[in-house]
Amino acid sequence: MDNLANDTRDLKLDDNNVPIGPAPPPAGADLSTMFPGLPAGYKVNTGMTLEETIADLNKHPLFMTELDDAEENDELAALQSLAYDGTPLENGLNFKEQGNECFKAKKWADAKEFYGKGVQILQAEEFRRSKGIKKKVQKQQEVAMRSEEEQKAFEEREKKRLAENDGSGVVKEDEKTATKEEYEEVEDDPEETQKERTLLEQLYVNRAACHLELKNYRSCTLDCAAALRLNPKNVKAFYRSAKALLAVNKIVESDDACARGLEIDSSNAALQQLAKEIIAKNETVTAHKKAEEKRAADARRKEVLLKAALEARNIKTRSTGKPPDMEDAHVQLVPDPLDPQSSLSVPTMLLYPADYESDFIKAFNETESLEQHFGYVFPLPWDRENKYTANNVECYVETVSGGLAKVGKKVSLLKVLSSGNVEIVDDLLKIFVVPKGRAEGWVKDWKEKKLGRK
Repeated sequence: MDNLANDTRDLKLDDNNVPIGPAPPPAGADLSTMFPGLPAGYKVNTGMTLEETIADLNKHPLFMTELDDAEENDELAALQSLAYDGTPLENGLNFKEQGNECFKAKKWADAKEFYGKGVQILQAEEFRRSKGIKKKVQKQQEVAMRSEEEQKAFEEREKKRLAENDGSGVVKEDEKTATKEEYEEVEDDPEETQKERTLLEQLYVNRAACHLELKNYRSCTLDCAAALRLNPKNVKAFYRSAKALLAVNKIVESDDACARGLEIDSSNAALQQLAKEIIAKNETVTAHKKAEEKRAADARRKEVLLKAALEARNIKTRSTGKPPDMEDAHVQLVPDPLDPQSSLSVPTMLLYPADYESDFIKAFNETESLEQHFGYVFPLPWDRENKYTANNVECYVETVSGGLAKVGKKVSLLKVLSSGNVEIVDDLLKIFVVPKGRAEGWVKDWKEKKLGRK
């Protein structure tokens, strides 16, 4: 029984309690046997769990499956640096020149990539200096004594050494002697450091120009900010930042960047023109904002006036929350919704229940009668028997209580609605039109249906 319990503990079970493989070893177990393909010199930290060990391996250039831009990786940076011959300054200049060629050809994306590679190299130098780490260079006497083949062999050894360290930046014991003999630490040359920073600043503003052309406005402002940290008086950075901010309608921020640039160079033609564009854009945005505010204020006033007009006329309204689709038709004051003296207009549906047909009157004025509208509604195109005429129909509206009220064909709509017994539902008034010969029977059916529902 005890053996069975031990075996069960060593298995993972799926949702159906079926073993799917061995469970992870406990923390502190020797994991070396689980990774037979580890590079020589790499020792598994036995104080880590399996997941932690895999995460640690993923930081190693030979094992990583993706790059994490947010995390510094000294081994990867060192390995990447071997791809370029020359000093960081020389490599940065080379990438700047390639970027400039692409920029002239209007290949913005390619130019951005070249400038970015230069930025990466010089950023690494800035990071090194910020940590107080001295520059490591090959001893000149060692370099001078090597043949071309020896130099290639040396570079291959360096790549292998960097790839085979234990992932913590510690060089293997058997490589330390060779490294000490071939490298030496030197102080940074202030003049070269300044040149690198100047070049990095240029690369930032050049890449910002690419971002501007590609409409990557946020990236443009970030590169301009990076350039201004290196040189607070970089006029191009202020100009491109202001352009990017203007493109996304950040008028105040754009104006501030432009003004700061003009403080440094008041005669700069590009900034002067941009200042005019900012003023024009601000006027447009301000006018648009005022128009929107006026529309909103007018809408509120229309609502207040309409409500007051309905109350003054004793007209009841109700909303079901599911209004019919009537496009732009609605209860309103006409001809001017903002004039309290305007008359009321009501969308009205004429229903012909005996024939299952209908007509829609978009604007039935309160001063008008049904007879006036019948003048153009009749004759109906589908009424072949000519049952529907102004003198041969009866009209009804449903009351608030659910009954029917007869409507005089010569009575104004205002008189019908102000009785207090009729309501407008969802901005629509419904009027039933029935031929006189069928009116009595239809009214009887209506009442029976109402009673049946109760």
